[in-house]
Amino acid sequence: MFKVKRINILFLIFSIVLIVSCTSQKELAYLNNLPEDETFFPIEVPDYIIKTRDVLYITVKAMSLDGFINDLLIPSRTSSNQYIASSEAGNYLYGYDVDELGNILLPVIGTVKVGGLTVDEARIAVQAAADKVFNNTTVECKLLSFKFTVIGEVKSPGTYVNYYNYLTVFEAIGRAGGVNDYGRRDKVQIIRPFEGGTKTFILSLQDKELLSSEAYFLLPNDVVIVEPQRKKIFNLNLSTYSFLVSSITSAITSTILIINYINNR
Repeated sequence: MFKVKRINILFLIFSIVLIVSCTSQKELAYLNNLPEDETFFPIEVPDYIIKTRDVLYITVKAMSLDGFINDLLIPSRTSSNQYIASSEAGNYLYGYDVDELGNILLPVIGTVKVGGLTVDEARIAVQAAADKVFNNTTVECKLLSFKFTVIGEVKSPGTYVNYYNYLTVFEAIGRAGGVNDYGRRDKVQIIRPFEGGTKTFILSLQDKELLSSEAYFLLPNDVVIVEPQRKKIFNLNLSTYSFLVSSITSAITSTILIINYINNR
């Protein structure tokens, strides 16, 4: 009789643990409320405004008399320099810092105001300045300081560099290895710094409304935080809980055996 009760208690405890620690398919899915038919979601891609301490990669190219295209800002490069320029460290060696006044200083061309402009507007401004010094040049301008950070319940948290013009929150989380088994796909925080403050967003990777969110496209220096599920704490302490349950069960069993032994004497 007692053995049956003990088995029932253990089975009940095991069932509770199993239910609490289980993850449903719905919790693991992305955009799980998308309609089955084809749907269009209008998306407005934000234009990043250049700020102080940003780093720009700028080239001013022109064709020489012998038919070669040269970068007039960097007249000669060795193979070692080319290697450095292609690395992250090269961003600071060959990039141009935006100073506190929003200006960059270019060789020969001089000071150009780029703060408060988009990247394309900055290219036009540099092109106008280059045309005053050189003939028949083509200017290229790119943002080198597009860094973003993904932390929390992802497989590879850290800070990453984006070398493309745009970046979505899905791409950022994908760069970090994706959401792990304990991550909440229904609650992801985006921390976005602004001059004089910080703006936060709460996104659900499972909701189609994400595609129209202001934070769907990330901006430089954004921080993505994937929150943990509540069951993570339970699962991390599962061995402790199991030990406590086993100890309590053993204590109850021993106490009942002793009481039964005393009563039967």
